[in-house]
Amino acid sequence: MDDLKHPSPNISLDNIPDILPILPIVDTNLFPKMVLPLVLIQQEMIGLIDKAMAGNRMLGLLLSKRSDMNSRHTSDDLHRIGTVATILKMSKMEDDKAQILIQGMNRFKVKKFLNNRQYMQAEINVLESKNADRNKENRALMSNIIEQYKKIIVLSPGLPVEMGHMVSTIQEPSVLADMVASTINAPVIEKQKVLELIDANKRLKKVTRLANDQLEILEMGSKIQTQVKEDMDKRQREYYLRQQLKAIKEELGETEEESVEIKEYRAKIEEKGLPEEALKEAERELQRLARMHPSSSEYVVASSYLDWLTSLPWNESSKDRLDIKEARKILNNDHYGLEKPKKRILEYLAVRKLKNDSKGPILCFAGPPGTGKTSLGMSIARALGREFVRIALGGVRDEAEIRGHRRTYVGALPGRIIQHLRKAGTNNPVFMLDEIDKVSSSYHGDPSSALLEVLDPEQNFSFSDNYLDVAFDLSDVIFLTTANVLHTIPAPLRDRMEVLELNGYTEVDKLKIATRYLIPRQREANGLKSSQIKFTPGAIKKIITGYTRESGLRNLERKIGAVCRGVASKIAEGEADYLDIRQKDLHPILGPASNMPDMALKIKSPGVVIGLAWTPYGGEILFIEAVAMKGRQGLTLTGQLGDVMKESATTALSFIRANAKKNHIDESFFSDHTLHIHVPEGSIPKDGPSAGVAMLTCLVSLMTGRRVKKRLAMSGEITLRGEVLPVGGIKDKVIAAHRTGIREIILPLWNKKDMEDIPDYIKDSIEFHFIDKMKNVLEFALE
Repeated sequence: MDDLKHPSPNISLDNIPDILPILPIVDTNLFPKMVLPLVLIQQEMIGLIDKAMAGNRMLGLLLSKRSDMNSRHTSDDLHRIGTVATILKMSKMEDDKAQILIQGMNRFKVKKFLNNRQYMQAEINVLESKNADRNKENRALMSNIIEQYKKIIVLSPGLPVEMGHMVSTIQEPSVLADMVASTINAPVIEKQKVLELIDANKRLKKVTRLANDQLEILEMGSKIQTQVKEDMDKRQREYYLRQQLKAIKEELGETEEESVEIKEYRAKIEEKGLPEEALKEAERELQRLARMHPSSSEYVVASSYLDWLTSLPWNESSKDRLDIKEARKILNNDHYGLEKPKKRILEYLAVRKLKNDSKGPILCFAGPPGTGKTSLGMSIARALGREFVRIALGGVRDEAEIRGHRRTYVGALPGRIIQHLRKAGTNNPVFMLDEIDKVSSSYHGDPSSALLEVLDPEQNFSFSDNYLDVAFDLSDVIFLTTANVLHTIPAPLRDRMEVLELNGYTEVDKLKIATRYLIPRQREANGLKSSQIKFTPGAIKKIITGYTRESGLRNLERKIGAVCRGVASKIAEGEADYLDIRQKDLHPILGPASNMPDMALKIKSPGVVIGLAWTPYGGEILFIEAVAMKGRQGLTLTGQLGDVMKESATTALSFIRANAKKNHIDESFFSDHTLHIHVPEGSIPKDGPSAGVAMLTCLVSLMTGRRVKKRLAMSGEITLRGEVLPVGGIKDKVIAAHRTGIREIILPLWNKKDMEDIPDYIKDSIEFHFIDKMKNVLEFALE
């Protein structure tokens, strides 16, 4: 601190000027004769104090009605009665703050505030106390206040004992009232009311009421504290006596009789037939529980733990239905297609029939939404005669969700694996971990790491939950997982699962599924009978091609549901008793078709090519367009393309420039033109190398003026040497091409092996060309 200024000599009340600088104060009061320290932050206030220090050191303190000291106060914010104060000491601190020590002199009242001044100033009247003589009533009030104040000091550690002696020496009623009001813990606004009372008798009565309130609060708090201490002492005394009684009984060879609850737990443990490790832990916990008092918090923790141990299905198993023909019938009745997953489950049943102790498979169903991954798990459980449990892992980011919390935490529980096993009631259910590709990690841990033990057949026979802290055998559980994409699943976790890809459905598949499953289900859901509604094959095809474009079936079922609701409305209103839904009936119910027919006919000029893409939602076709403009050499790419797709375009352009003569392209074309490649539907991000063949063909088509053949699509990655490399997602891409009317497809030679997964009727309707060199692609694709 610097700029230390010493207090001024005593100033008489006669020297108080009629005009004073005004200092607003917040959350505190200053009474006459009292001393108050203040810290000033605002530079305007510090300047006011500097000016006062240079003069008579006097200023007026007024309580603000606002509680924010940092904002600027106006005259409307201030009370009209305050205290004249003299500055005893001022010191400035290094952080542009100032500290002052002031002493109250007398009350004053504002006559009016003065405008257009550098600092807030007011014209004042000094107020003198009335009825301040020591008459009988005032002396009685003073005696009562002194007694109350002494009791307050005893109950308030913050007030020194010397204050009680000091108040006994005060002879003036007004000074005593101000001093007590200043030091007791009362609301600021109540203290302001005391300050505004000029009559000393009324002031003493007001302070008596405040002191009474404060004393009652302090006595109540002291009583509560005493009760709490007595309760704690009583509990400790009971605990020590109980321990002594126990020691005496042990010394005499006497044993306590077990409570009913302990006997019940002991019976449960004996009946359950727990494994050796779990039995040992259960008995140890039961012994602890028997020594505890039921009111103890540890008693609840121990009893909850025993409840979990004795309610888990350690030895309860459901018997597998090993009739393979019956299992195949159930799977086929519940789902159309999906041959690979069905085949794998039937293989497991065959092995289980020959070898009883075979471990359950860990399968991952990967495919677009709506392809029946979750419902397939329920069908597998029904075919095997097992219980089915499902955990949704989407958004799970806490390892404790899988492994549970340790018992040291309040409200700890086992993880969701153990919880669902107890709910299933058997130790060999079909356990589905849904949306495993959407698990994320956080500072709470990585759930995918916890799943490594669960999904490893070599480890999960001794799965250890943090809450149980004993091994539980999961080797008989059939774990099924579902995912839309595989690249977001950590490699060690993906390596533990047998991945079965569920590709999108073809138009023929959807027609059969809609007829066999979706229409009956929606008809029942909307209260219709088979005699009240019928869909023609043409109407179903129209819904599939005109109103939905997806690999799965969810939108298709929604549209069928919308048609059923429309029919139900008409029947309920008495407009019809039966409706035969044809193509022409769809428009009034579903509105205009949302899909453009025969998209493959859009190619009418050079520089447009149809590519094939794979997304987590199935296959799609992409229109790749290119134009050339006079100008400086350059390549512009638009349509929200990812880095890999941009590199494919750059590779294609480099190959064309290097082989310009072979493709009959003038080399000056590149220096005189700016090229622009665009992939429509720009709001959707696109990436991947499989558009390389299409981009190269698009640029050559533009530069040579030769159009690409109609109804031709292509997919493949390219190299600078002009080779065509294999790509993935062939089945989904081919299905998407067939859905949009494509008649010919160019694919990499190495992808010929993927044709086994393509349905025969699609292979019969599309001509496939397998090529490994770009020059052959250009020779075939361009007119």
